[in-house]
Amino acid sequence: MNTRLLFVLAALPLVIRAAPKIPTDVRNRPNILFVLVDDQRFDSLGCAGHPHIKTPVIDKLAAQGVRFETTFVSTAICMASRACLFTGMTERSHGYTGGPSTRIIPGDVDTSFPTLLRQVGYRTGFFGKQHAGFQEGEKKAMSRMFDRWEKLGRNPYFKKMPDGTERHVAEIIGDASIDFLEEQPEEQPFFLYMSFNISHAEDGDKRPGIGHFPWPRREDGLYEDIVPHEPTLDREKYFAVLPQFLQKSLNRERYFWRWDTPEKYRTNMRAYYRMLTGMDRIVGRVLTRLAEIGAADDTIVIYSADNGFYMGDRGLAGKWSHFDQSLRVPLIVYDPRFPSDKRGRVVSEMAMGIDISATILEAAGVAVPEKYQGRPLQPLLSGIVPPDWRTDVYCEHHMRHSAIPKWYGVRGSRYTYANYYEEGVELLYDLEKDPTQFTDLAGNAEYAGVLKRMRTRSEEFVKQYTRPEIEQLKREFEAELKSKKGKR
Repeated sequence: MNTRLLFVLAALPLVIRAAPKIPTDVRNRPNILFVLVDDQRFDSLGCAGHPHIKTPVIDKLAAQGVRFETTFVSTAICMASRACLFTGMTERSHGYTGGPSTRIIPGDVDTSFPTLLRQVGYRTGFFGKQHAGFQEGEKKAMSRMFDRWEKLGRNPYFKKMPDGTERHVAEIIGDASIDFLEEQPEEQPFFLYMSFNISHAEDGDKRPGIGHFPWPRREDGLYEDIVPHEPTLDREKYFAVLPQFLQKSLNRERYFWRWDTPEKYRTNMRAYYRMLTGMDRIVGRVLTRLAEIGAADDTIVIYSADNGFYMGDRGLAGKWSHFDQSLRVPLIVYDPRFPSDKRGRVVSEMAMGIDISATILEAAGVAVPEKYQGRPLQPLLSGIVPPDWRTDVYCEHHMRHSAIPKWYGVRGSRYTYANYYEEGVELLYDLEKDPTQFTDLAGNAEYAGVLKRMRTRSEEFVKQYTRPEIEQLKREFEAELKSKKGKR
């Protein structure tokens, strides 16, 4: 028995279910491979213009597919963002904020896109970071969504194998994905979800480089000859104009873990680059095996990230807040059936992370549930912009954490509005005049009408996305927490 299989059996949950009888009408539907990366903002790819990061595999997908350059997550944290993907809904609607929180209800697992794919005959697989919380428990929920799944987390990134060697968790995700493909019945379509921990920092290890951003060993030595460029947005200037509560937030605390000295910045940025290049290579391994088994011409590939990342910009680290560096992520869709004149396009229309769920179902010929709040991207993929396509997105962050301020708001094509409701602070930026979101205009009398309009638009989203059953669960959860505190 090989060490890969021994490791899986000995250390991680492994669920394998017999493939269902394959309906005739599903046999010719496309396979779908979804790659999700952690803590990667929109400009951290070669194809997006990054001057140093080498991502040739993902760049090729963009060159032969479609890249969406203006894509936003609705919540910029891995836990809630990944729950948004499963459910096709915003954090406010599914209720899972991460940390002490309500969990995704069974009814939303019933309508999750992997469950719906399984119901029509897809074989579904999930390998990697599983960070969502489920009311019915992880094992039951994941087993309902996936025929085979393995939770492969970091902490540590390097896993000890039965023979005593260590293997990076990203390589293990690649191994498991290839195993899944090699077991695939010939006439059954598949959905494969590669859920990377890369490029999340190892928060419990603050040693610069391999300690804080552990890269796969194959990438040893890369980028040693380059000097990482300084943050796009000046650390001191942009930090100075932040509200006091953001200056004292976890965004600032983690800045001192990673970016606060020139040497630490250079060391950690090189390590971060290596992580992304390692991820790119591992995706390439899977795509190569896909071609070897004859499935490449029938497989759609979707690539994105769960949230953005402050790489020293504004004197910050992490994500969580309302600026584009936190909310804006890469999104690439490659479909081998694209005609040549549709390949290599860059779409500027606004997309959202929750559009991915609807897009996957649409590609598989499965009806998108009415409760989904994202939209299938197929019109934009074909070069058509629907007249009612969105011009703004609703974003929020409600996790209970003393050092992460809660907020909700709207990122529009012209303005950004954020309401940090526990601090009683509203922020407003004019993106046409101030694309870097430097000057807050909420107190500017000339923008009073704009502020009112953006506030109203934000409240419209809140009303639209609030679900009574989830609000009731939240109230029950809050009462339970209060009761526990009272007994201490």
